[in-house]
Amino acid sequence: MSDSPAPRLLNLLVLDVTDEARDDPAFERELDDLSTSVVAAAEQVGFAVRRVPANRLGDVRTALAEADAVLVTGGEDVDPSHYGGPADYPGRGQTFADADRVQFEVVRGSVEARVPLVGICRGMQVVDVALGGDLVQHLEHPGHLNPDDVSDSMVDHPVRLADGSTLASMLGTTSLVVRSSHHQAVGRLGEGLRAVAWADDGTVEAVEHDTAPVWCVQWHPEDRGATGTVLTDLLVAARDAALARTTGDRSRRTAD
Repeated sequence: MSDSPAPRLLNLLVLDVTDEARDDPAFERELDDLSTSVVAAAEQVGFAVRRVPANRLGDVRTALAEADAVLVTGGEDVDPSHYGGPADYPGRGQTFADADRVQFEVVRGSVEARVPLVGICRGMQVVDVALGGDLVQHLEHPGHLNPDDVSDSMVDHPVRLADGSTLASMLGTTSLVVRSSHHQAVGRLGEGLRAVAWADDGTVEAVEHDTAPVWCVQWHPEDRGATGTVLTDLLVAARDAALARTTGDRSRRTAD
């Protein structure tokens, strides 16, 4: 029997917006269900998960220091003050400007340290704004959100992925039908980001980073009605990149 220690589980920080009371309890329940699905999927691929709301700054910084990978979840609009957008626009609801700042700190720190980072829906928008991009504040085209069902705001629609993109290679396809629930989208791309998927109306549906292990999707692969293996594929990519980073760090320390 080997006496070598069992390999430690890699740590995933799942970063929600807030655990404060929201104006819309039904939306809060929907978000909680989505994050719970992320946690379950992450544990299945071998992560030890710590789920933390961004309004708890001390807990976020502690979890980030221990994190091998980060996933930023969905939620309310990013406060427009962060990207110079008008304060008044169609569809604006509750925002959490201070929590946004914490998420930006996590994104920038992850990119700088090359910690694998996944963004889902609002998480993709957070990544974009954190890196200097801005947002389309309200989509005029229908088909990204069902505003009439408070218990399930998702809609299905096709997306096309850029041939040759890391994301297309990761997912094994350049065409998907996805589940979305959003009225905003990425506008100007943040530094280092490139668009790699689009809806039929031209809305950016996924981005990746030129040099850092960052993959973001505008849709919700964690929704109970989603098909395919996109969530697992993203988590496996983050896990493998985290393992490679950890192994590389260990090798460099040994060489030193």
